[in-house]
Amino acid sequence: MRNVTKKLVNQISYKIIGAAIEVHRVLGPGLLESSYEKALIHELNLRGLKTSSQQKIQIPYKGVILSEDLRYDILVEDLIVVENKAVTEMHPVFSAVTLSYMFHLQKPKGILFNFHVQNIAKEGLKTFVNLFFEDLPEE
Repeated sequence: MRNVTKKLVNQISYKIIGAAIEVHRVLGPGLLESSYEKALIHELNLRGLKTSSQQKIQIPYKGVILSEDLRYDILVEDLIVVENKAVTEMHPVFSAVTLSYMFHLQKPKGILFNFHVQNIAKEGLKTFVNLFFEDLPEE
């Protein structure tokens, strides 16, 4: 098993952001979220990153698993949760959902993209870290 550090997580997140910028550069705004998700998964795989997508999130509550059908968009290298949107306005609940997925999956970092913008790097990108990230060694 590899040694997970803040540096490694940040390096992977840099590659994810680069892949999203490339997808947005090629496709532009205006498509459905599912199109961007498929293109981003393809781009991440081209860059040698392992992905999984649309998997159920188990939510334990006092000894039972809630049967909610929550699914994350993309999980990269089993470390970083990626949530994709293609909306005209980002609602604060999107950030809350990303943070919740990170918590329940016990992942240190999350990235929320909105592909329905002119410049994804400036307007359509938000990153999150949590206590799982803070507990990682620097290098």
